[in-house]
Amino acid sequence: MSADSAQTVTPPAASLDREPTGAVLRLSGAWRLAGLAAIERELTALKLPAELAIDGAAVTDIDTASALLLLSHLKNAGVDVQQLPLAGFAANEARIVEQVRKRLDEVTTPWPHRREGLLAHIGRETMAVIQLLAGHLNYLGETLAQMFRSLVSPTTIRIRELTAQFEQVCLNAIPVVALVTLLIGVVVAYLLGLQAEKYGANIFVVDGVGIGATREFAPIIVAVIVAGRSGAAFTAQLGSMRLNEETDAIRTLGLSTMDVLVLPRVFALMAAMPLLVFVGDVMSLLGAMLIADPMLDITPTTFLGRLQENLALKHVYVGLLKAPVFALFIAVIGCRMGMTVQRDTRALGVATTSTVVQSIVAVILLDAGFAVLFQELDI
Repeated sequence: MSADSAQTVTPPAASLDREPTGAVLRLSGAWRLAGLAAIERELTALKLPAELAIDGAAVTDIDTASALLLLSHLKNAGVDVQQLPLAGFAANEARIVEQVRKRLDEVTTPWPHRREGLLAHIGRETMAVIQLLAGHLNYLGETLAQMFRSLVSPTTIRIRELTAQFEQVCLNAIPVVALVTLLIGVVVAYLLGLQAEKYGANIFVVDGVGIGATREFAPIIVAVIVAGRSGAAFTAQLGSMRLNEETDAIRTLGLSTMDVLVLPRVFALMAAMPLLVFVGDVMSLLGAMLIADPMLDITPTTFLGRLQENLALKHVYVGLLKAPVFALFIAVIGCRMGMTVQRDTRALGVATTSTVVQSIVAVILLDAGFAVLFQELDI
């Protein structure tokens, strides 16, 4: 092996010598981060007096981590490190040790931990929620204004991106929406049937399922599915673009991220939601009809006849009217969380999860508002 490739590093070492002038701690070798364990063993094996000096003439190299460990160990041993004489160090090594010594108190002083009180915690969380709601409302207003400008000037709408997003949020979502709403229809009809059978009111199950599914169940279930599927996808997509600085590149080209990224998703989801809710209506009624025959002796012909007689179209319209409003809020929350996510992967995961929760809460609050409004309007 040649001399060039056989470079060796002298391991760190420390020894304590007793001299007439006092104790001297002699250091040698390379004091680096990789040798911290060996440094700690060397220092621990020595019984250090409170008064000593340091001789670093044999030190070949030292870094801040090793200097911090040395000075901290001496301080814990009762040595006044600020008055500690340093001798023999080369200029660069002496400068490193001096820099660490100047900031030793800052490093070794523990950060004061104050336990947050209950009232302070509630106040902080309340302010965070208020700021989040204010941000969402501001972004909603900006989105609505840009939507109006796009509708006035349709040439600014990006048709290719719009159709691509519509395929993702609508066509690809039909299977899961159909399956879930079908099962919901089966479950609701089954539970209602268990109670209706006791009073011989089997036929009224059709009325309950028809009105409940079209007016409430289908819009809510579809909105929850869309929030977990499309809302989270919007946050993940836009957040990833933000992390990769693609949104900055779009702005550098003189384009608006609202026009290029946000509006196609908002328009696509608002157009897709009524269609998905209609699919949910049909599948939930189909599921109820499938369970009504073997359980309640209601044949499909009887089921459809009763449904036609008692299901007013206004209930279907109410469910379809809610859909684009739900979609608007889900899309705005998903896009804003993605466009404002911090530039790290952990924050992206947190934002994606938060989008789903916020969207579901928003949908439930909106549905409650619609229920009160339609009750007042006698719809």
